[in-house]
Amino acid sequence: MPNIKSPNKFKFNIYWMYGIVLAMILGVWMFNDKSANQEVSWSEFETWVSKGGVESIVVYSDESEVEAILSDSLAAKVYKSYVPQPGRKASIRANCSKTGVDQKIDQWRQAGVFKGKVRYEKTGALSNILWAFGPIILLIVFWILITKRMNGGAGAGGGIFNVGKSKAKLFDKENSTNVTFKDVAGLAEAKVEIAEIVDFLKNPQHYTKLGGKIPKGALLVGPPGTGKTLLAKAVAGEAEVPFFSMSGSDFVEMFVGVGASRVRDLFRQAKEKAPCIVFIDEIDAVGRARGKNVGMSSNDERENTLNQLLTEMDGFGSNSGVIILAATNRADILDKALMRAGRFDRQIYVELPELTDRQEIFNVHLRNVKTDGSVNIEQLARQTPGFSGADIANVCNEAALIAARRKKQAVQRQDFMDAIDRIIGGLEKKSKIITDEERRSIAMHEAGHATVSWHLQYASPLIKVTIVPRGKALGAAWYMPEERQIVPKQALLDEICSLMAGRVAEEMYLGFIDTGALNDLERATKIAYAMVTYYGMGNELPNISYYDSTGQSYGFTKPYSETRAQSIDNEVQEIINGQYERAKDMLTTYTEGHHELAELLLSNEVIFTEDVERVFGKRKWASRTEEIIKANEEAKQKAESKIEDNPEGNEDATEDSGVDAPPPFKKDE
Repeated sequence: MPNIKSPNKFKFNIYWMYGIVLAMILGVWMFNDKSANQEVSWSEFETWVSKGGVESIVVYSDESEVEAILSDSLAAKVYKSYVPQPGRKASIRANCSKTGVDQKIDQWRQAGVFKGKVRYEKTGALSNILWAFGPIILLIVFWILITKRMNGGAGAGGGIFNVGKSKAKLFDKENSTNVTFKDVAGLAEAKVEIAEIVDFLKNPQHYTKLGGKIPKGALLVGPPGTGKTLLAKAVAGEAEVPFFSMSGSDFVEMFVGVGASRVRDLFRQAKEKAPCIVFIDEIDAVGRARGKNVGMSSNDERENTLNQLLTEMDGFGSNSGVIILAATNRADILDKALMRAGRFDRQIYVELPELTDRQEIFNVHLRNVKTDGSVNIEQLARQTPGFSGADIANVCNEAALIAARRKKQAVQRQDFMDAIDRIIGGLEKKSKIITDEERRSIAMHEAGHATVSWHLQYASPLIKVTIVPRGKALGAAWYMPEERQIVPKQALLDEICSLMAGRVAEEMYLGFIDTGALNDLERATKIAYAMVTYYGMGNELPNISYYDSTGQSYGFTKPYSETRAQSIDNEVQEIINGQYERAKDMLTTYTEGHHELAELLLSNEVIFTEDVERVFGKRKWASRTEEIIKANEEAKQKAESKIEDNPEGNEDATEDSGVDAPPPFKKDE
């Protein structure tokens, strides 16, 4: 591809000003020497011209000024210390009337004392002014440019007097975003609450006539990439009111008091344009809990900004018609005063998308991607559990790039599979040097994971196993994790068992163990400790949890004694040892199948679900995801049949026939 050079753009360099000033100073020194160019009276002027030695005369008609250019011999008489220099001539000037000068020049010519040329110019006054005040004017311009350059980032307007002005961007009817709620896939509950806030501002009378008050603020909370900022952009596109948008870091500045000043200016502008919405992204930049870093001076400025924000959001002043939207993924570190009702009346949780939400997100991001019939969006959604909206957008873009790299006319299913593999595991490193012994060890290890997980009820279904190095891993296995709201104890034990299977296979079939099981051991240990200390699943320590949901640490001391710590360690070790022996028993039972999978890996470098199913037969336990999809489809058909049987819409036909979802459960490592 030929290099396309961008057109050269004029760029100002501050060092040019230094050069110009230096050139002006040299010019003044060279061409404005007072000792060899001075003004004399008219009588003196006549006297010197009468002596002869004047080379030329310049008449400036605007000011009736005349200048005589002297020869070196005459200049030595006029100026005692005159030293001839090449390119420079001494001169004398005098004031007179134009008519008198013409007569005198004729007389000097007749007398033979002047034989040179006469020039008439009209710029005598202007040139004198420029030579006299030019350097001063240039220095003033230079100082103004330096001042603007120093204050370029200090304020919204780039001047020192705008340092306390708000940097918020205003979106209104004339300058609106093109994002609407149609561009936000999934997030059904969050969109309902956000849409209700927009409706508050459009039709406030529907809510205030019954005595209700419009909520003052809403806080969007969720992991990165789940669509919090996208929701705010949709609000800006949907709302028919002014929308101010800025980041929490925009309040922070090196000058003392600037943050509080910008908060005041932001709310002043918002009140002038009320009803309106103010959106503060990443509010944790200024909303951190106060008093955490007492010794830090920068913390004082941030706390002053937060105090001003608290006052503006719910103080003695009235902010009627101004709704505050904010987004953060660190709600646990926000100040409690900022989180209370009256400032943020609602907390809208934007969680990672579920299966159906991921399908909608894929549909949105595949609008402009050219695909063929091999792409199954439902299957893609099932193979991307735990992916955020940003991750799914990255998958679609990566798949399009892979297809374009392969010179394809459309993006195919395999391109999406490769994109998911690359995002999860990293780029394949087929050039990595691996010995035959290492390849066999990796094959035994990965075949152990595949064998044990295939025969466990709660283990995730296998998708693909490879021994090709990818990223930092020498081998990798892809599973389809079950999306559970509540995780039973047996599911955690099955996961530990499948993690330990790789190390067990090395010990049983190779006679030694190596460092390849580091990640497996780390994950298994974390799960075991979480079972005992968080979920209260221990046999010796049942129904006890040391998990702190508030996000506040226990300080420098543990919430339990040394004796209790020893009991926790013993119970964790017991769990790990039990699942290790369980994996060993399973591999002993399915040794032949394990060896067959290992040989397939050594020959093909990759095996899929079909290969494992051919070796061990069909898996006993159906995927929970398949059960949920099947149950939802049956519930949908049942509801449609009831509507057909009761077209008039009786109460019996409105009975909920969906699948009850268990309460949300956060799984912690």
